[in-house]
Amino acid sequence: MHPPPWAPTLVGDGVTLRAHASADEEDVLALGRDPLTQRWTVVPVPYERRHAQEWLAGRREAWQAGTGYYFAIELDGRFAGGVDLTPRGESGMGVGYALAPWARGRGLTGRALRLLLPWAFETFSPEVVLWSAIAGNWASRRVAWSVGFRVEGTVRGYEEQRGIRLDGWIGSLRREDPMLPAHPWLDPPVLTGRGVVLRAHRPDDVTAMTQACNDPATQHWLAQLPTPYTRDDARAHLEEIAEEQAAGRAVFWAVTDPQHDRLIGEIGLWGIARGEARSGELGYWTHPSVRGRRLTTEAVRLVSRYGLLSRAEGGLDLHRTVIRAAEGNAASQRVAAGAGYTPTGRDRQAQLLRDGAVEDLLRYDLVRGDLAGDDVPPGDLPATVRTPACRRLG
Repeated sequence: MHPPPWAPTLVGDGVTLRAHASADEEDVLALGRDPLTQRWTVVPVPYERRHAQEWLAGRREAWQAGTGYYFAIELDGRFAGGVDLTPRGESGMGVGYALAPWARGRGLTGRALRLLLPWAFETFSPEVVLWSAIAGNWASRRVAWSVGFRVEGTVRGYEEQRGIRLDGWIGSLRREDPMLPAHPWLDPPVLTGRGVVLRAHRPDDVTAMTQACNDPATQHWLAQLPTPYTRDDARAHLEEIAEEQAAGRAVFWAVTDPQHDRLIGEIGLWGIARGEARSGELGYWTHPSVRGRRLTTEAVRLVSRYGLLSRAEGGLDLHRTVIRAAEGNAASQRVAAGAGYTPTGRDRQAQLLRDGAVEDLLRYDLVRGDLAGDDVPPGDLPATVRTPACRRLG
């Protein structure tokens, strides 16, 4: 490795990376006091002026000692954050970044990494650059994903923050990897139909979710649900949904009442297959307060159409969607039939119920050609789709 004696200036795509300077003190102080910075990084709390001064004073020393290579991100002539590289053995490096609150939401960190990482591979010749973050830092993960890092998983107690061990995510970017997303990340688009609006889940859905998942009928047919189902279980479910969507495996929606925007159910599309025979499976549950109003049927119709439409039309470009319903679950079977699904067979002894009984699952499917004559115009769906992740989580 032959780094320059001090940080060079890298310029491109509307962003500048440069050496830190004493004039950055006020902005470094503001960044260190930002609540999100304190939530997701290891800065001291409280963050005092002396911390900013000491940190700036140590950047050149760290660079020259080879313990860390730090750049300030500059935007419009102002310090906007920082990116850094740290050696990880003979042929690896770690990357870190933080952005000032005023500069967020502009794609700036991704642009900074697209400047930094090619320079790092050329200058240091590492085989791999590693990214890590405290689990739950979705903003950091989305940036890493956008420039090609592959998230390898969650490591328990990987990160230490002010004396506390926290679970961490870790990802990698190898020298030969393109700096493009390695897989899609699906954000559920808003879908509007007769009497329902489908949107992404929110933290304030926890109360209605907890009520619905403690309902005896829901508990009977979804035996994998904890009992009792607590608010912590609902929060964990939301994290699982976020993980699946970030990994590009499926997508989930909160089914809501359009008048009050209250959660009245959930629907998911998962198991999205790659290759020519692309397919996905739908699952759903309904809050007991709205059963019998055909709202779940409408939600299934919306999601099925979204899945089967081509990407040019704003869909996921699937060829087939599948619903499986327990033989005794007449309500779920009515939903499938009402949404236009065709019975195609059964999976014997495939569903464990809460009382310990095991039932066959009846299988229904819908293929792209079945959309002919659908009365919902393509314009009701988004023109573009970014790819997600999700699985059946109850």
